[in-house]
Amino acid sequence: MEQVDADVGNVFEKIDSWVDGFFRILPNLGIALVLLAVFWLLARLVAGVVSKAGKRRGRDNLGEVGAALIKWALIIVGLMLAITVIAPSITPADLFAGLGIGSVAIGFAFKDILQNLLAGILILLRQPFSVGDQIISGGHEGTVERIETRATLIKTYDGRRVVIPNSDIYTDAVTVNTAFEQRRSQYDVQIGCNDSWDDAKRIMLEAARGCDGVLEDPAPEVLPWAIADNGNNIRLRWWTKSDRASVVQTFAQVIEAVYKALDDSGIDMPYPTQVMLFHDQTEETDGDRSRHREGWPARPDGNNPRPLRIADALAGRRQTQSEESQG
Repeated sequence: MEQVDADVGNVFEKIDSWVDGFFRILPNLGIALVLLAVFWLLARLVAGVVSKAGKRRGRDNLGEVGAALIKWALIIVGLMLAITVIAPSITPADLFAGLGIGSVAIGFAFKDILQNLLAGILILLRQPFSVGDQIISGGHEGTVERIETRATLIKTYDGRRVVIPNSDIYTDAVTVNTAFEQRRSQYDVQIGCNDSWDDAKRIMLEAARGCDGVLEDPAPEVLPWAIADNGNNIRLRWWTKSDRASVVQTFAQVIEAVYKALDDSGIDMPYPTQVMLFHDQTEETDGDRSRHREGWPARPDGNNPRPLRIADALAGRRQTQSEESQG
């Protein structure tokens, strides 16, 4: 078996070179740490200024996101400068080139995260809605709690939280219910064909105006809307505050008030009526339409109703016989 001899001298020389190299770069290392600390303090200072500026302008979320982005950008720049100080052979151009290649790799690896981040920044900059607005997006409806860089958080009206990715909100249609101070509601009421349009419109309008939450300007209005199968339709429109609580509460009051007012005034509110006739399928006439009894049940005495055309023919024959006998 061949014996391996360890060259202890070379090992100590290597360690000695490492120690010498460490002491040679120690001043640069100190300068790099100081530089990194300066950039870290500068990043915190600038981030604080940006965050306070956002709060003063009433855009807290934008200020927080901008502060975070600037903070990390300054820290990265400080780290790159510190590396160039410790290793002078590495130039800033080399670092930026490596950062560019790394950015491409990171972009492919975190495509969805970066997409949501950019969408969140655009939402905060353009501000199509803000915290506290009531919106509808992707089948979800609620109040905006917070706009983050990745997602927008909304609280539904039944007390649940929905997290919607910013890319979905930015690319899909969003309905902002509280974008304006006022919002219109409407309801169609059907009255009887023989009832007066004018009386019904006057009663409905007075009932709507008497409800709390219905705005005077714009004033409520009633419009004849359709001549339907079972009656005449009148559309009632009214305006309320745009928040959902005002819309729902006022809607319930208006519907109840209009119904009671029309009912007390004797205005008919018809509903569809259907009559169904069943043929007795146990008789010998089953399947013969000329002998059907129009759906009425068979009588015990056998004196069953006849089809209308047969009954009319028999009545005409009897009349002819009566006239001939009288003549």
